[in-house]
Amino acid sequence: MWRRTGKIVAIIVGISALAGVIAGIVQLLEKKENNHRPKGIYEAFFKRVLDVFLSTGALIVLSPVIGITAILVRVKLGSPVLYIQERPGRDEKIFKIYKFRTMTDERDENGEFLPDEYRLTEFGKSLRSTSLDELPELINIIRGDMSIVGPRPLLVRYLERYNNEQHQRHDVRPGLTGYAQANGRNSLSWEERLAMDVRYTKNITFTNDLKIVMDTIKSVVKRDGISSDTSATMEEFMGMPEGVKTEWEEKK
Repeated sequence: MWRRTGKIVAIIVGISALAGVIAGIVQLLEKKENNHRPKGIYEAFFKRVLDVFLSTGALIVLSPVIGITAILVRVKLGSPVLYIQERPGRDEKIFKIYKFRTMTDERDENGEFLPDEYRLTEFGKSLRSTSLDELPELINIIRGDMSIVGPRPLLVRYLERYNNEQHQRHDVRPGLTGYAQANGRNSLSWEERLAMDVRYTKNITFTNDLKIVMDTIKSVVKRDGISSDTSATMEEFMGMPEGVKTEWEEKK
């Protein structure tokens, strides 16, 4: 039985590796609408290969966790189990992101959703603090909408609020985790988060990505930066004037 299981796993890994190679070739041939150019061979080729290979493997290995989480979401929060929302990706092209829902559908007397702090349950907070709600995004990575590491995909309505520099965060694929998520998550101000996102797009290396993944794991284990100082999730981004630098940027 173990030998048969090993063969099946080897076949699946082999297929995902081949898919990763093909995806890497496609990455090189894709026409991009921005002026961003890969810094090196890792960004140009191997990053996408690793995205497909590792995400496919993670989807297989974590399938029991994903299944149990889906059942718990259905029991505790109801249907639908998945939260699907449009987000801007690379070149600001819109895609549908998949996450496990973490909030209820409670509304006020006018039919409007109640604020996040009223709809976010303790169970939902647990999903967010452990990042289990993000697991369905592995599908987005395999599809090519996202990368394992990159700027987090934010709301579509924020596009018109970015200044010219902040728009550069969309020069690359958004990520399951990113520089900001590894260095404070929602405890950071919007200006700090977006500045980190732009900085990442200019320094995409294997070493940097590996460090971000490891730092993210540490943050998840410690459950750091789950919410901001004034909100259960994160305040609305209202925009920032052109040319204004944050304290974080000044120190860099």
